[in-house]
Amino acid sequence: SGTTYITFEDVKVPVENIIGKENKGFKCIMYNFNHERWGTIVQATRFSRVCLEESIKYAHKRKTFGKRLIDHPVIREKIANMARQVEATQCWLEVVTHQMNTMSADEQKLRLGGPIALLKAQATKTFEYCAREAAQIFGGLAYTRGGQGEKVERLYREVRALAIPAGSEEIMLDLGVRQAMKKANL
Repeated sequence: SGTTYITFEDVKVPVENIIGKENKGFKCIMYNFNHERWGTIVQATRFSRVCLEESIKYAHKRKTFGKRLIDHPVIREKIANMARQVEATQCWLEVVTHQMNTMSADEQKLRLGGPIALLKAQATKTFEYCAREAAQIFGGLAYTRGGQGEKVERLYREVRALAIPAGSEEIMLDLGVRQAMKKANL
């Protein structure tokens, strides 16, 4: 999606078109970020799993030094670490999704901003890790736009496209900590 900078000067909005309370529009936009971030989390988690699945399939087919890649301990370790991160992220995603489906809108605004921010950082960092490890497993095939490494090549290019919009990882981590500190002081 494209982004651009716009400004409004001396704009009059009819009362019937005001969403929420006057001069409180920024808060409405901020609350909407939870759902946007959730969508990004779902994508990053799924793409991480695709990297894992493709790596497992390829490691069973490819042979080096007379044995399949999957038979090399270093490759199994890479796959195990990918699986560990993907499954942990998926579990956290399911918990947050359940909370989004069972909490009232007001409760979500109060309780979920921080956890969703942290989960977005977790999901995109997991995606980046899985894309990198998949590229290592695929070797040179991970750099070609076609063939066996096509999915991995494409996903590796897409990592930053998910990590930056709706709040970069650094901003998400900071927001998560600030929200936790705020709740602790309640």
